[in-house]
Amino acid sequence: MNSLERRLQLGLALSLVVLMGILWVVGNRSIHGLTEDFVVSRLEHDAESLLAALDLDSNHTRVRKNRISQIYHQPLSGHYYIIRLDDGREFNSRSLWDHTLTIPKLASGESRRMHTAGPSGQSLLIWAEGFQKRGQTITLAVAEDLNPIMGHRDQFKRNLALLALGGMLGLLLVQRMVVRRSFRRLEPVQKDIRRLAQGETGELSEDVPSEIMPLVQEFNHLLQLLEQRLERSRNALGNLTHVLKGPLHLLIQYFDNEDNLQDDRRRDEARIQAERIRQLMERELKRARLAGKGVPSQRFNPHKEIPYLVEVLQQIHQERSVEIHCQIATDVPAFGDREDMLELLGNLLDNAFKWATSKVSCAISLNNGIEIIIADDGSGLSSVDMDLLTQRGVRLDEMTEGHGLGLAITKDIVKLYGGVMDLERSPSLGGLQIRIVLPH
Repeated sequence: MNSLERRLQLGLALSLVVLMGILWVVGNRSIHGLTEDFVVSRLEHDAESLLAALDLDSNHTRVRKNRISQIYHQPLSGHYYIIRLDDGREFNSRSLWDHTLTIPKLASGESRRMHTAGPSGQSLLIWAEGFQKRGQTITLAVAEDLNPIMGHRDQFKRNLALLALGGMLGLLLVQRMVVRRSFRRLEPVQKDIRRLAQGETGELSEDVPSEIMPLVQEFNHLLQLLEQRLERSRNALGNLTHVLKGPLHLLIQYFDNEDNLQDDRRRDEARIQAERIRQLMERELKRARLAGKGVPSQRFNPHKEIPYLVEVLQQIHQERSVEIHCQIATDVPAFGDREDMLELLGNLLDNAFKWATSKVSCAISLNNGIEIIIADDGSGLSSVDMDLLTQRGVRLDEMTEGHGLGLAITKDIVKLYGGVMDLERSPSLGGLQIRIVLPH
């Protein structure tokens, strides 16, 4: 059963049935106890009257019948008493007729409650207690037929059961209506999704119950990420179309002129334009592949990935014998998309290896976010070049060859993650230092 509504209704119904069952058991026991306690309290009062009516005369011990209730004189009335003296004599109520009841001998102050069968199949409740009167120990037992009270009690229990059953059915009906009305609050979400599929809206309304608000917010966040990816893909295609016009036009002119085929300089220019086209296509395709923060993907673990990345770069630039020093703080967690961070750090470290004289440093720490500092001991860039590189809208691939394409991709990734990037001269190595802070 995959319906949440049915599961909720079934769970609430079972809970209500269990609760009603517990209330019924507890209530039934309470009614039985209250009934017996009421009867026993009445029997105690009758016992006190019988004790007062008992005349312990040395010559003639008797029970003065005019001082006790007449119901004890009616045969098989359902109300009986037995008085037993310590010398073995017994005085029974006239209502017992020719029957007798077995009761234990009790010491003074000792009391006992018993159930037994009486005359004519009656269900008797006996309350017996030991008394001391005029130096004699007396066991006095008073009994009452419970059948009439049990009949009224059973009738009350039947009425209560019918009332409880009707109330439970009513509660189940109300519960069903409440659950259905609550789930109708989800219908606007379904309509929003349908409108979203038809292109009538760009996000789901957040006027929803608080229980599903996180789900709607995450869905809207996912929509924003997908929209950003789509926008990046469109921008990449538009940029690629725009930047390829110039190199392609020059190549067409070159191939249209047969004299150019014999000119080495022209062939070199054509080769440069072809390489430029390749770089431009590589840059825009990399931009289109960027994932960005919040996208479910494999996270970048700097403690695991940086050593491998450094090893690869040292093999690529092994002829330059560049020494690299990496320092990664132990409290730096995994962050960002793995491919994005490999692209970012790979570009920065590759540029550092290209421009370094003999040393490159890489430091990653937690400082109001993930702080990445990469520096080299090369000649660096002039203040004018660094200002141009950090200006909004500057095409980095049009700047100095070597730093251009790598920094272009780096700037795109930093912007995508909402971070900041600063270029300055390294105070320790003297070359270019790039500092990046990504939100954690």
